[in-house]
This record gives sequence, structure tokens and C-alpha cells, in this order.
Amino acid sequence: MATVRRDKLNTLYTHMAPGTPLTSEDLAVLGISADLAVHYVRAGWLERLARGVYCRPNDPPALHPSIALLQRGFDGLHVGGKSALDWHGIRHFVLQRPVLHLYGWKAGRLPEWFTQRFPAEYRRKRLFEEHPVALLHVRPYGNHEGAPLVSAPERALLEVLSEVGVRQPLQEARDLVESSYSLRADVLRDLLKRCTSVKTVRLCLQLGRELSQPWADKLDPSQLPKGSDRPWVSRSAAGLLVLKP
Repeated sequence: MATVRRDKLNTLYTHMAPGTPLTSEDLAVLGISADLAVHYVRAGWLERLARGVYCRPNDPPALHPSIALLQRGFDGLHVGGKSALDWHGIRHFVLQRPVLHLYGWKAGRLPEWFTQRFPAEYRRKRLFEEHPVALLHVRPYGNHEGAPLVSAPERALLEVLSEVGVRQPLQEARDLVESSYSLRADVLRDLLKRCTSVKTVRLCLQLGRELSQPWADKLDPSQLPKGSDRPWVSRSAAGLLVLKP
């Protein structure tokens, strides 16, 4: 019996990449039952992060595999907004320890084992006409298999703009737009056409024109969902935001 347990433990360590957290279901695939997992924890061969979540001792979970694990339980979970822009090298200034912005389709709460290690915020957002298993312009980071899903810079910018007047300061959003000269107009056009937020569409067009971004001239406002002919008005702690059609 002890030999079988050691063999399973060796198999586990062989299949377990450094920094990768595993669930009870992952262990079961490797032939490790819940009772055996408890034995491994007591023996110091596994560390229990939370109920049903484990890692190797002295090998704390790394960010990317941890996000990949969360994606299995959150529909449409991906790195977006300012975090995605930062991952793509678009930023206004660098924070020493920035908060990770994660987006998904359903209301939820990130587990403590994750947020204790990685300061993060999760937000339910349905900004585009899409399906959670086929998000628009969301790909594995660096196109590497198993990497966390991350918004393309064009989508990430729109995710930032969608929160202006709510939790996102307008000036910071403006600064990010000013740094977005390399955005692809065709990708931005595709996203804007399927955007469900009139405010986001109008703000993108307005800031793009004001800052003379090259992609702004390639967008035809008449082909985008800008809503009615009336101005869009929002009042927040930062003041009044008026977006003309």
C-alpha cells in the first residue's frame, strides 16, 4: 500500500508543473482519492490552499496557472481592462503592486487563497454581444497553450472606458487612450459594432478624435451604435460627463 501511495505521489509530482494549483478533480484523474489527498497533506507532501484546492509544499501558486484554474469555474473569466493593457505594454504609470482586474459573465467572488496572494478585483461585465465560451478578441496570453485568457488591447481599452463615471477616473482613461496609438482600427471597429454600451462607443470616438489617434480616423461613426441623437449625460463625484452623438 505504501508503495502504491509513493507511486501515485511520484506521478503527481511528475504531472504537476511548478507553481500550479490543483483541484480534487485533478487529483482524482491521477488516481488520488480525497482520503489519500488528506494523507498527503498530513504527511507534508501536499499543501491545502482551500477546500478542494492544493499545491506542492514550498511551491506557492504562480499567477498564470492560478488564473487558468479560476477560469474553469467562472464563465468568461479573463484578464481585462487596465491589467490587460498593462500586460500588452500600454500604461500611463507603473504601480508597485497593481490590482489585477478580472472580468467574467456571472456574479461571483474570487477565492481567498487567490486574493491573499494576488491583489485582484472581479467584475461581472457583459459589454459586447458575444458568448462566454467565444469571447470577442480574448486569447491565451502570448498565444501559449494553457496561459490565462487576456483581452486584446482594443477590447481592454473599451473595458476601461465602460467604467468611466463609475469607478474609473476620466483623466486616467484619457491618458490611456493617449497611449493607445498602436491600436488596430479593424479590431476596434469589430468590437464597437457589437458593443452594448452607448457611453463606451461615444467616449471612445470622442477621446480618439480629441487626441488625434490614427485609429480614430479609420472609424465611421455612422456605422457604430451611438444611440439616439441626444447627448449622453452622466453625473458622478468627478463631475458631469457629456458625450455628444
